[in-house]
Amino acid sequence: MVGDLDIAHVELNELLLDLLERATDLLEADTATVLLVDASGTDLVARAARGIEEEVRQGVRVPVGEGFAGRIAAEARPLILDQVDETTVSNPILWHKGIRSMLGVPLMADDKVIGVVHVGSLGARRFTDHDAEVLTLVADRVGAAVKLRLLEDDRDAAEAIQRSLLPSAPSSLAEFDCAARYVPAERGGIGCDWYDAFMLDDGDVWLVVGDVAGHGLRAATVMGRIRSAMRAYALLGQGPDEVLRLTDRKMAHFEVGSMATVAIAVFHPPYDEALVALAGHPPFVIAVPGQEPALLAADPGPPVGVALVNRPEPTPVPVPHGTVLVGYTDGLFERRGEPLDVGLERVRRAVGIERPSVVCNRVMGEAMGGHIPEDDVALLAIRRR
Repeated sequence: MVGDLDIAHVELNELLLDLLERATDLLEADTATVLLVDASGTDLVARAARGIEEEVRQGVRVPVGEGFAGRIAAEARPLILDQVDETTVSNPILWHKGIRSMLGVPLMADDKVIGVVHVGSLGARRFTDHDAEVLTLVADRVGAAVKLRLLEDDRDAAEAIQRSLLPSAPSSLAEFDCAARYVPAERGGIGCDWYDAFMLDDGDVWLVVGDVAGHGLRAATVMGRIRSAMRAYALLGQGPDEVLRLTDRKMAHFEVGSMATVAIAVFHPPYDEALVALAGHPPFVIAVPGQEPALLAADPGPPVGVALVNRPEPTPVPVPHGTVLVGYTDGLFERRGEPLDVGLERVRRAVGIERPSVVCNRVMGEAMGGHIPEDDVALLAIRRR
Protein backbone atom coordinates (compact mmCIF):
# COMPACT_ATOMS: atom_id res chain seq x y z
CA MET A 1 0.00 0.00 0.00
CA VAL A 2 2.90 2.33 0.70
CA GLY A 3 4.70 1.49 -2.50
CA ASP A 4 1.89 2.62 -4.75
CA LEU A 5 1.74 6.11 -3.21
CA ASP A 6 1.95 8.42 -6.24
CA ILE A 7 4.19 11.33 -5.30
CA ALA A 8 5.29 12.50 -8.71
CA HIS A 9 2.40 14.64 -9.85
CA VAL A 10 0.40 15.84 -6.86
CA GLU A 11 0.16 19.13 -4.99
CA LEU A 12 1.62 19.38 -1.50
CA ASN A 13 -1.69 19.46 0.39
CA GLU A 14 -3.00 16.54 -1.62
CA LEU A 15 0.22 14.65 -0.95
CA LEU A 16 0.02 15.25 2.80
CA LEU A 17 -3.64 14.29 3.04
CA ASP A 18 -2.90 11.11 1.08
CA LEU A 19 -0.10 10.37 3.54
CA LEU A 20 -2.41 10.82 6.51
CA GLU A 21 -5.17 8.72 5.03
CA ARG A 22 -2.78 5.84 4.39
CA ALA A 23 -1.21 6.20 7.83
CA THR A 24 -4.55 6.01 9.64
CA ASP A 25 -5.66 3.03 7.54
CA LEU A 26 -2.43 1.10 7.97
CA LEU A 27 -2.16 1.73 11.70
CA GLU A 28 -5.88 1.66 12.55
CA ALA A 29 -5.53 5.13 14.02
CA ASP A 30 -8.23 7.74 14.60
CA THR A 31 -6.22 10.92 14.05
CA ALA A 32 -3.17 11.97 12.08
CA THR A 33 -1.29 15.23 11.64
CA VAL A 34 1.67 16.53 9.65
CA LEU A 35 3.63 19.43 11.11
CA LEU A 36 6.38 21.08 9.04
CA VAL A 37 9.40 23.00 10.27
CA ASP A 38 8.96 26.72 9.56
CA ALA A 39 11.49 29.00 7.88
CA SER A 40 13.12 29.91 11.20
CA GLY A 41 13.78 26.27 12.02
CA THR A 42 12.53 26.82 15.58
CA ASP A 43 8.85 25.87 15.27
CA LEU A 44 6.70 23.13 13.84
CA VAL A 45 3.52 24.33 12.12
CA ALA A 46 0.47 22.11 11.60
CA ARG A 47 0.04 21.78 7.83
CA ALA A 48 -2.45 18.90 7.34
CA ALA A 49 -4.65 16.82 9.64
CA ARG A 50 -7.21 14.02 9.57
CA GLY A 51 -9.61 13.49 12.44
CA ILE A 52 -8.10 16.44 14.27
CA GLU A 53 -8.48 19.24 11.74
CA GLU A 54 -8.53 21.83 14.54
CA GLU A 55 -4.73 21.73 14.59
CA VAL A 56 -4.59 23.23 11.11
CA ARG A 57 -7.58 25.55 11.50
CA GLN A 58 -6.15 27.04 14.69
CA GLY A 59 -2.64 27.39 13.26
CA VAL A 60 -0.98 25.21 15.89
CA ARG A 61 2.74 25.85 16.41
CA VAL A 62 5.00 23.64 18.51
CA PRO A 63 8.53 24.75 19.45
CA VAL A 64 11.18 22.27 18.36
CA GLY A 65 12.32 20.41 21.46
CA GLU A 66 9.09 20.91 23.41
CA GLY A 67 6.17 18.53 23.82
CA PHE A 68 5.58 15.35 21.85
CA ALA A 69 6.13 16.57 18.28
CA GLY A 70 8.89 18.96 19.34
CA ARG A 71 10.87 16.11 20.90
CA ILE A 72 10.54 13.99 17.77
CA ALA A 73 11.86 16.84 15.62
CA ALA A 74 14.72 17.64 18.00
CA GLU A 75 15.80 14.02 18.49
CA ALA A 76 15.01 12.87 14.93
CA ARG A 77 13.59 9.55 16.11
CA PRO A 78 10.19 7.86 16.54
CA LEU A 79 8.33 8.29 19.81
CA ILE A 80 5.44 6.30 21.31
CA LEU A 81 3.22 7.88 23.94
CA ASP A 82 0.74 6.00 26.14
CA GLN A 83 -0.28 8.97 28.25
CA VAL A 84 -1.63 12.09 26.58
CA ASP A 85 -2.07 15.09 28.87
CA GLU A 86 -0.51 18.42 29.74
CA THR A 87 2.56 16.69 31.16
CA THR A 88 3.45 14.92 27.89
CA VAL A 89 2.17 17.10 25.05
CA SER A 90 2.21 20.88 24.59
CA ASN A 91 -0.91 21.12 22.44
CA PRO A 92 -4.12 21.03 24.53
CA ILE A 93 -6.19 20.07 21.48
CA LEU A 94 -4.72 16.58 21.71
CA TRP A 95 -5.96 15.72 25.19
CA HIS A 96 -9.19 17.68 24.79
CA LYS A 97 -9.90 15.52 21.76
CA GLY A 98 -9.67 12.43 23.97
CA ILE A 99 -6.59 10.91 22.38
CA ARG A 100 -5.22 8.19 24.66
CA SER A 101 -2.09 7.05 22.84
CA MET A 102 0.13 8.47 20.09
CA LEU A 103 2.91 7.52 17.71
CA GLY A 104 5.08 10.02 15.87
CA VAL A 105 8.05 9.87 13.50
CA PRO A 106 10.25 12.54 11.92
CA LEU A 107 9.70 13.53 8.30
CA MET A 108 13.16 13.47 6.72
CA ALA A 109 14.75 14.80 3.53
CA ASP A 110 18.49 14.59 2.82
CA ASP A 111 19.12 13.46 6.42
CA LYS A 112 17.45 16.62 7.72
CA VAL A 113 14.25 16.84 9.74
CA ILE A 114 11.69 18.86 7.79
CA GLY A 115 8.67 17.93 9.89
CA VAL A 116 6.81 15.38 12.01
CA VAL A 117 3.91 13.06 11.28
CA HIS A 118 1.98 11.63 14.20
CA VAL A 119 -1.08 9.41 14.63
CA GLY A 120 -3.36 8.98 17.61
CA SER A 121 -5.91 6.55 19.02
CA LEU A 122 -9.11 7.45 20.85
CA GLY A 123 -9.59 3.91 22.16
CA ALA A 124 -7.56 1.18 23.74
CA ARG A 125 -5.19 0.90 20.77
CA ARG A 126 -1.53 0.94 21.80
CA PHE A 127 1.18 1.51 19.24
CA THR A 128 4.21 -0.76 18.90
CA ASP A 129 7.73 -0.60 17.52
CA HIS A 130 6.44 -2.37 14.41
CA ASP A 131 3.87 0.40 13.97
CA ALA A 132 6.72 2.91 14.21
CA GLU A 133 8.55 1.08 11.41
CA VAL A 134 5.44 1.20 9.21
CA LEU A 135 4.87 4.92 9.83
CA THR A 136 8.55 5.64 9.21
CA LEU A 137 8.29 3.81 5.89
CA VAL A 138 5.32 5.96 4.88
CA ALA A 139 7.10 9.15 5.99
CA ASP A 140 10.31 8.23 4.16
CA ARG A 141 8.33 7.56 1.00
CA VAL A 142 7.17 11.16 0.79
CA GLY A 143 9.87 13.14 2.64
CA ALA A 144 11.86 14.08 -0.46
CA ALA A 145 8.66 14.90 -2.34
CA VAL A 146 7.50 17.20 0.46
CA LYS A 147 10.81 19.06 0.39
CA LEU A 148 10.57 19.44 -3.38
CA ARG A 149 7.03 20.81 -3.15
CA LEU A 150 8.08 23.28 -0.45
CA LEU A 151 10.96 24.49 -2.59
CA GLU A 152 8.62 24.89 -5.55
CA ASP A 153 6.14 26.82 -3.41
CA ASP A 154 8.89 29.15 -2.18
CA ARG A 155 10.20 29.66 -5.70
CA ASP A 156 6.76 30.47 -7.09
CA ALA A 157 6.02 32.87 -4.24
CA ALA A 158 9.41 34.56 -4.57
CA GLU A 159 8.96 34.99 -8.30
CA ALA A 160 5.47 36.44 -7.83
CA ILE A 161 6.75 38.91 -5.21
CA GLN A 162 9.70 39.88 -7.32
CA ARG A 163 7.75 40.49 -10.50
CA SER A 164 5.02 42.39 -8.68
CA LEU A 165 7.61 44.76 -7.21
CA LEU A 166 9.45 45.45 -10.45
CA PRO A 167 7.82 48.54 -11.94
CA SER A 168 7.43 48.99 -15.63
CA ALA A 169 10.16 51.54 -16.21
CA PRO A 170 8.46 54.83 -17.12
CA SER A 171 9.09 55.82 -20.71
CA SER A 172 9.94 59.33 -19.56
CA LEU A 173 10.64 61.32 -16.38
CA ALA A 174 10.98 65.09 -16.71
CA GLU A 175 13.80 65.59 -19.25
CA PHE A 176 14.74 61.91 -19.30
CA ASP A 177 13.83 58.86 -21.37
CA CYS A 178 13.99 55.49 -19.58
CA ALA A 179 14.06 51.78 -20.38
CA ALA A 180 14.72 48.65 -18.34
CA ARG A 181 15.20 44.91 -18.65
CA TYR A 182 14.85 42.11 -16.14
CA VAL A 183 15.81 38.46 -16.75
CA PRO A 184 15.45 35.77 -14.04
CA ALA A 185 18.14 33.18 -13.51
CA GLU A 186 17.63 29.89 -15.33
CA ARG A 187 19.61 28.08 -12.64
CA GLY A 188 20.14 28.46 -8.92
CA GLY A 189 16.68 29.63 -7.86
CA ILE A 190 14.97 33.00 -7.81
CA GLY A 191 17.33 35.85 -7.08
CA CYS A 192 16.40 39.30 -5.83
CA ASP A 193 17.67 41.95 -8.21
CA TRP A 194 15.52 45.03 -8.75
CA TYR A 195 15.42 48.43 -10.37
CA ASP A 196 13.39 51.55 -9.70
CA ALA A 197 12.91 54.90 -11.42
CA PHE A 198 10.67 57.65 -10.10
CA MET A 199 10.25 61.42 -9.82
CA LEU A 200 9.41 63.30 -6.63
CA ASP A 201 7.23 66.39 -6.21
CA ASP A 202 10.28 68.66 -6.17
CA GLY A 203 11.32 67.35 -9.61
CA ASP A 204 14.14 65.10 -8.42
CA VAL A 205 14.51 62.02 -10.60
CA TRP A 206 15.77 58.88 -8.85
CA LEU A 207 17.43 55.90 -10.49
CA VAL A 208 17.99 52.83 -8.26
CA VAL A 209 19.41 49.38 -9.01
CA GLY A 210 19.97 46.78 -6.30
CA ASP A 211 20.69 43.15 -5.50
CA VAL A 212 19.80 41.35 -2.26
CA ALA A 213 22.20 38.58 -1.25
CA GLY A 214 20.66 35.14 -1.43
CA HIS A 215 17.75 33.53 -3.24
CA GLY A 216 14.20 32.48 -2.54
CA LEU A 217 11.17 33.79 -0.74
CA ARG A 218 12.91 35.46 2.20
CA ALA A 219 15.35 37.35 -0.02
CA ALA A 220 12.48 38.47 -2.28
CA THR A 221 10.58 39.71 0.77
CA VAL A 222 13.64 41.64 1.98
CA MET A 223 13.99 43.14 -1.49
CA GLY A 224 10.44 44.46 -1.35
CA ARG A 225 10.99 45.98 2.07
CA ILE A 226 14.23 47.68 0.99
CA ARG A 227 12.62 49.16 -2.10
CA SER A 228 9.66 50.51 -0.11
CA ALA A 229 11.93 51.94 2.58
CA MET A 230 14.15 53.72 0.07
CA ARG A 231 11.14 55.29 -1.62
CA ALA A 232 9.83 56.49 1.74
CA TYR A 233 13.18 57.99 2.77
CA ALA A 234 13.46 59.72 -0.61
CA LEU A 235 9.98 61.23 -0.13
CA LEU A 236 11.20 62.70 3.17
CA GLY A 237 13.74 64.73 1.21
CA GLN A 238 16.83 62.70 2.11
CA GLY A 239 19.82 62.61 -0.21
CA PRO A 240 21.13 59.35 -1.67
CA ASP A 241 23.82 58.87 0.99
CA GLU A 242 21.31 59.41 3.81
CA VAL A 243 18.80 57.09 2.13
CA LEU A 244 21.48 54.39 2.08
CA ARG A 245 22.41 55.07 5.71
CA LEU A 246 18.80 54.87 6.90
CA THR A 247 18.16 51.73 4.84
CA ASP A 248 21.34 50.23 6.27
CA ARG A 249 20.15 50.96 9.80
CA LYS A 250 16.67 49.56 9.12
CA MET A 251 18.08 46.33 7.69
CA ALA A 252 20.53 45.84 10.54
CA HIS A 253 17.65 46.14 13.00
CA PHE A 254 14.74 44.41 11.24
CA GLU A 255 16.43 42.20 8.60
CA VAL A 256 19.27 40.75 10.64
CA GLY A 257 21.68 38.75 8.52
CA SER A 258 20.52 40.24 5.21
CA MET A 259 22.65 42.38 2.91
CA ALA A 260 22.13 44.14 -0.39
CA THR A 261 24.18 46.13 -2.85
CA VAL A 262 22.61 49.31 -4.20
CA ALA A 263 23.43 51.96 -6.79
CA ILE A 264 21.61 55.31 -6.74
CA ALA A 265 21.70 58.29 -9.08
CA VAL A 266 19.65 61.39 -8.28
CA PHE A 267 19.12 64.12 -10.87
CA HIS A 268 18.21 67.54 -9.44
CA PRO A 269 16.52 70.24 -11.54
CA PRO A 270 17.71 71.74 -13.82
CA TYR A 271 19.33 68.29 -14.28
CA ASP A 272 22.80 69.47 -15.25
CA GLU A 273 24.26 67.26 -12.51
CA ALA A 274 23.55 63.95 -10.80
CA LEU A 275 24.54 62.74 -7.36
CA VAL A 276 25.75 59.12 -7.42
CA ALA A 277 26.01 56.89 -4.35
CA LEU A 278 27.06 53.24 -4.30
CA ALA A 279 26.74 50.61 -1.59
CA GLY A 280 28.94 47.73 -2.67
CA HIS A 281 27.38 47.80 -6.14
CA PRO A 282 29.04 47.74 -9.60
CA PRO A 283 29.56 51.24 -11.02
CA PHE A 284 27.19 52.97 -13.39
CA VAL A 285 28.28 53.27 -17.01
CA ILE A 286 28.04 56.81 -18.37
CA ALA A 287 28.08 57.80 -22.03
CA VAL A 288 28.47 61.51 -22.82
CA PRO A 289 28.15 62.76 -26.42
CA GLY A 290 31.57 63.05 -28.01
CA GLN A 291 33.26 60.86 -25.38
CA GLU A 292 33.95 57.19 -24.87
CA PRO A 293 31.56 55.44 -22.45
CA ALA A 294 33.16 55.00 -19.04
CA LEU A 295 32.66 53.22 -15.73
CA LEU A 296 31.64 55.99 -13.37
CA ALA A 297 34.20 56.52 -10.63
CA ALA A 298 32.50 56.72 -7.21
CA ASP A 299 33.37 55.48 -3.74
CA PRO A 300 31.34 52.26 -3.50
CA GLY A 301 31.15 51.96 0.29
CA PRO A 302 29.97 48.65 1.81
CA PRO A 303 26.59 47.00 1.12
CA VAL A 304 23.55 47.98 3.19
CA GLY A 305 22.80 45.71 6.13
CA VAL A 306 26.13 46.15 7.94
CA ALA A 307 25.04 49.07 10.17
CA LEU A 308 27.63 51.57 8.95
CA VAL A 309 27.26 54.84 10.87
CA ASN A 310 28.53 57.12 8.10
CA ARG A 311 28.20 56.62 4.37
CA PRO A 312 30.61 58.08 1.78
CA GLU A 313 29.57 61.42 0.34
CA PRO A 314 27.73 61.08 -2.99
CA THR A 315 29.74 61.85 -6.10
CA PRO A 316 28.55 64.78 -8.28
CA VAL A 317 28.52 63.92 -11.98
CA PRO A 318 27.93 66.39 -14.84
CA VAL A 319 25.00 65.38 -17.09
CA PRO A 320 25.09 67.25 -20.42
CA HIS A 321 22.15 66.90 -22.79
CA GLY A 322 22.26 63.53 -24.55
CA THR A 323 24.04 61.78 -21.66
CA VAL A 324 23.12 58.14 -21.02
CA LEU A 325 23.50 56.51 -17.58
CA VAL A 326 23.18 52.73 -17.19
CA GLY A 327 22.81 50.76 -13.95
CA TYR A 328 22.87 46.96 -13.78
CA THR A 329 23.40 43.98 -11.48
CA ASP A 330 26.28 41.51 -11.42
CA GLY A 331 24.40 38.76 -13.25
CA LEU A 332 24.98 40.83 -16.40
CA PHE A 333 28.76 40.55 -16.37
CA GLU A 334 29.93 37.86 -13.93
CA ARG A 335 31.09 34.60 -15.52
CA ARG A 336 32.73 31.63 -13.86
CA GLY A 337 36.45 31.50 -14.49
CA GLU A 338 36.54 34.99 -16.01
CA PRO A 339 37.96 38.15 -14.38
CA LEU A 340 35.30 40.68 -13.46
CA ASP A 341 37.09 43.37 -15.45
CA VAL A 342 36.46 41.44 -18.66
CA GLY A 343 32.72 41.33 -18.06
CA LEU A 344 32.57 44.99 -17.02
CA GLU A 345 34.43 45.96 -20.18
CA ARG A 346 31.81 44.13 -22.27
CA VAL A 347 29.09 46.19 -20.62
CA ARG A 348 31.00 49.46 -20.98
CA ARG A 349 31.64 48.98 -24.70
CA ALA A 350 27.97 48.20 -25.35
CA VAL A 351 26.67 51.51 -23.96
CA GLY A 352 26.02 54.35 -26.39
CA ILE A 353 24.01 57.56 -26.57
CA GLU A 354 21.01 56.08 -28.41
CA ARG A 355 17.51 55.80 -27.01
CA PRO A 356 17.47 53.84 -23.71
CA SER A 357 15.50 50.98 -25.29
CA VAL A 358 18.18 50.62 -27.95
CA VAL A 359 20.91 50.78 -25.31
CA CYS A 360 19.23 48.04 -23.27
CA ASN A 361 18.90 45.82 -26.32
CA ARG A 362 22.55 46.25 -27.24
CA VAL A 363 23.83 45.75 -23.70
CA MET A 364 21.79 42.58 -23.23
CA GLY A 365 22.85 41.28 -26.62
CA GLU A 366 26.57 41.93 -26.23
CA ALA A 367 26.93 41.27 -22.50
CA MET A 368 24.64 38.23 -22.32
CA GLY A 369 24.69 36.81 -25.84
CA GLY A 370 23.86 33.09 -25.59
CA HIS A 371 25.00 32.86 -21.97
CA ILE A 372 22.60 30.94 -19.72
CA PRO A 373 21.94 33.31 -16.79
CA GLU A 374 22.90 31.72 -13.48
CA ASP A 375 21.89 34.86 -11.61
CA ASP A 376 19.18 37.45 -12.14
CA VAL A 377 19.91 40.42 -14.37
CA ALA A 378 18.41 43.87 -13.82
CA LEU A 379 19.29 46.64 -16.24
CA LEU A 380 18.11 50.27 -16.22
CA ALA A 381 19.07 52.98 -18.70
CA ILE A 382 18.19 56.69 -18.69
CA ARG A 383 19.05 59.44 -21.18
CA ARG A 384 18.76 63.20 -20.80
CA ARG A 385 17.00 64.56 -23.83
